[in-house]
Amino acid sequence: MLETIKLFLKKHRFVIISTIIVCGATGLIELSTGRSLLGPDGKFGWWDGDIWGSENSQRVADAYSFSHIIHGMLFYGFLWLIAVKFNLPRFVMKYRYLGAILLEAGWELLENSPIIINRYREATIAQGYVGDSVLNSVSDIGMVIVGFIIARYAKVWMTILLIVAFEVGCLFWVRDNLTLNVLMLVHPVESVKVWQAEGKI
Repeated sequence: MLETIKLFLKKHRFVIISTIIVCGATGLIELSTGRSLLGPDGKFGWWDGDIWGSENSQRVADAYSFSHIIHGMLFYGFLWLIAVKFNLPRFVMKYRYLGAILLEAGWELLENSPIIINRYREATIAQGYVGDSVLNSVSDIGMVIVGFIIARYAKVWMTILLIVAFEVGCLFWVRDNLTLNVLMLVHPVESVKVWQAEGKI
């Protein structure tokens, strides 16, 4: 058993080390900018499904975790296209993996900057949004890893089906998803905002 673990660690050491470094660096940067480790209440939690509650984006997982899994799938596809377009046969999987988690880490840092937090408050339904806890940000990187692995091993049609299922499911569940999140952040539509707000009632 011990030998199996050693072989696994040796085979995947690049992935393991890069994950630790990226997640650790993201967490430390956020802490240094004043982000809270566990959220305003200082409590650890595995799940919170209420997008209107104060614990949203503070726990390990929430309704938006599905969007981050989709990030991982999309990053896999994007980096595959880059490898094909520029004929990079040596752009092996471990470097695509590193690229995916770096992209997500960059987004997490941007998402939790004052300019994006204020944008969320002004343009979307997240009017009381205070940003993610460090726990949630690092967990979001973990969700991207899940999505990347799914896209790596699943059939393309299955990956697409999962993306559609997550988007439609979240649309009916919390009246929000990755598509609407991007739309409302970039080009807010008042009628969509009103419809989403009605879900709070």
